Amino acid sequence: MDSEILIPLAFFSMIAAIVLVPTWLKSRERREMQATLRASIEKGQSLPPEVIEAISKDNAKSPATAMRDLRTGVILLSVAIGAALFGYAVSFAEMDAFYPIVGIAAIPGMIGLAFIILSFFNKNKG
Repeated sequence: MDSEILIPLAFFSMIAAIVLVPTWLKSRERREMQATLRASIEKGQSLPPEVIEAISKDNAKSPATAMRDLRTGVILLSVAIGAALFGYAVSFAEMDAFYPIVGIAAIPGMIGLAFIILSFFNKNKG
């Protein structure tokens, strides 16, 4: 196989694996939990309230808090700064690469800045 095809194929395969493997593992875990619960119900055992609460808690999405927004914003801002520093380092070898890399770094930077601003306006301070 030609390396011109192999390198992009490996890159996109890695991205697919990062997304698909955790999803597959979570669905497998859920399927095993359902089989266990089904077997206990068929045997006539009652389910403890803690188990029912744990199952329902898994599906409920917790509300956004100011601390979560701030944490997300700081992480995205750090990613943008890291990408901009990468662009600065690359500019020593190729000056034309600086502006496109910093332009790409501006995307997570602006999203991170928006999250930080939202953290100050979020009424749910928990």
